[in-house]
Amino acid sequence: MASHQRSPAIKGAKVLMVGAGGIGCELLKTLALSGFEDIHIIDMDTIEVSNLNRQFLFRQSHVGQSKAKVARDAVLRFRPHISITSYHANVKDPDFNVDFFKQFNVVLNGLDNLDARRHVNRLCLASDVPLVESGTTGFLGQVTVHVKGKTECYECQPKPTPKTYPVCTITSTPSKFVHCIVWSKDLLFAKLFGDKNQENDLNVRSSDAASSSQQAEDVFERQNDEGIEEYARRIYDHVFGYNIEDALSNEETWKNRNRPKPLYSRDVFPEEPSQQNGNMDKNCATDDPLSVSAMASLGLKNPQDIWSLLENSRIFLEALKLFFGKREKEIGNLSFDKDDQLAVEFVTAAANIRAASFGIPLHSLFEAKGIAGNIVHAVATTNAVIAGLIVIEAIKVLQSDANNYRMTYCLEHPSRKMLLMPVEPFEPNKSCYVCSELFFMKLVMILMKIWQPIMLQTLRRCYLSFLLQLLVGLCSQLKTFNRSSHAILILSIERNLMRRRSLMACFYLDGRKLLE
Repeated sequence: MASHQRSPAIKGAKVLMVGAGGIGCELLKTLALSGFEDIHIIDMDTIEVSNLNRQFLFRQSHVGQSKAKVARDAVLRFRPHISITSYHANVKDPDFNVDFFKQFNVVLNGLDNLDARRHVNRLCLASDVPLVESGTTGFLGQVTVHVKGKTECYECQPKPTPKTYPVCTITSTPSKFVHCIVWSKDLLFAKLFGDKNQENDLNVRSSDAASSSQQAEDVFERQNDEGIEEYARRIYDHVFGYNIEDALSNEETWKNRNRPKPLYSRDVFPEEPSQQNGNMDKNCATDDPLSVSAMASLGLKNPQDIWSLLENSRIFLEALKLFFGKREKEIGNLSFDKDDQLAVEFVTAAANIRAASFGIPLHSLFEAKGIAGNIVHAVATTNAVIAGLIVIEAIKVLQSDANNYRMTYCLEHPSRKMLLMPVEPFEPNKSCYVCSELFFMKLVMILMKIWQPIMLQTLRRCYLSFLLQLLVGLCSQLKTFNRSSHAILILSIERNLMRRRSLMACFYLDGRKLLE
C-alpha cells in the first residue's frame, strides 16, 4: 500500500480507542505519527507509579491523573494539529451507546479484561462498526480483526480464563482473591524479603512527605533501634492502612467501584500485639528453615480453615517476626517458594487482610497455596509491536481491503523462522449466540436456566407458552429495529435476568428502549 493511496482513508477516518494503558500509549502515538487526525480515547483508570516503566506517555508528576487525558496532552505536544478527544469514563457507561459508536469508522481495543472486551464487541456489532482487538501477555500478543458478516466476532470462540493479571488491577483495584495473592507474593513479599535492588511495582508512599523513590524505600527499611514487633506493626499500618487511605483520596478511581476500608493494627487487635505473641520455641526443634511456621507458633493446625481477620493479622505479624528472628541471613535473597511454609503463611495472611479491606471473600491457606501462580509482567516492546499491527489492520479496514485482513500472533520463540505469525480470519461461527441469527435459541436457554427452577410444576406449561409468544413478538418487533442490535438485546437480557428483574426490563439497556 503506497502512502498516497492510504492517506485519504487515514486523514478522513474517525477512530475510537478503548484503553490508554500499555497498548493504548503505544497505539495513540502510532496513530498520530501515521497521519490519523481524529482520535477519541476512553479509559476509566488513573495513572499509578507502577505504570511508569512501560506506559511512556506518563511521568511521575502525572500519578493520580486520568490516563486518557494525560495521554491526549502528551501526544498533542508533538502533533498539535490533530484532534484528540479524551473521556475519563467506563466504556460500559450509558453515554457510550450504539448511537455513540456509529459515528466512528473503526474501533481499536487496548483493554485488559474479558468483560469490557465482550461489551465493546457487542456494541460494535450493534452499530455495524469494524473492531480491531488486541492483547499481550509478556512476550506473547495477538491482533484480530472483527467485521460483521465477514469475520468471526470476538465471542465466536470461547476465551480461556486469563492466568495473568494487569498490574494496575493488582496494585490499585483488586476485585478477586487471586489479585490479592499476586500482590502479596510478587510485590509485598518481594519488597520485604527479596532483592532490594530489583524493580518493584508496589506503590509505596511515605506518609510523612510527598513521595520520592528514596522516601518510599525508607518506609520498608527497618531502623537500627526498631524492634521486630514495632517494625511489623508499622508495615501493617502502612500497606493496609495508609496506602488504602491515600488511594481513596482519588475520587475518580472509586466513582464506579466499591470503596475499600483502610485497616490499622490498632483497630484489628483488641489488645497490644506483644500480648498475643506466638511461641517461637515451637520452631526451635527443626533445623530446616523451610519448616519454620507461624501457624505452629500460634497453635493453628488445619490449613483448610479460613482464618478470621484477627487470625490473619496475627499470622502476618508472627511470620515477619520469624523471618527476622530465625531466617534473617536469607532476607534480601528470598523469592517465593510454594514449598516454603513460612512464605506461604505470610502470603496467605497478607492476601486475606487485603481481601478483607476490599470486600473480597477470604480463603484458607490450602486454597491460597493452590491459587498462587506466576504473573507475567507486561513488556513494553511487545506492546509496541502489537500497536503497530493494530494500525496496519485498521488501515486495511478503512480501505475495505477484506482479502488482506490478518489475525497476527506475536510469539516468544520463532516458529518456522517467524516471530510474527499471520493467519486469515475465520468466518463467523453460525452457533455464536452474539453474532448469529440463531440468538433466539440462546434467549430461550437463558430464560429457562434462570426461571424454570423457581416455577411450580403446574405452571411450567403456561410459562413455556408465554415464552413462545414472547419470542414471536420479538421477531415481529425486530422488523422496525436494526437486526444487528440483537447483540445488545442479549446483553440487556443477561444483565437484567441474572438480577431477577422482570421480563419487561430486558427491553431496556441503560434506560434506552431497545424495541419500539
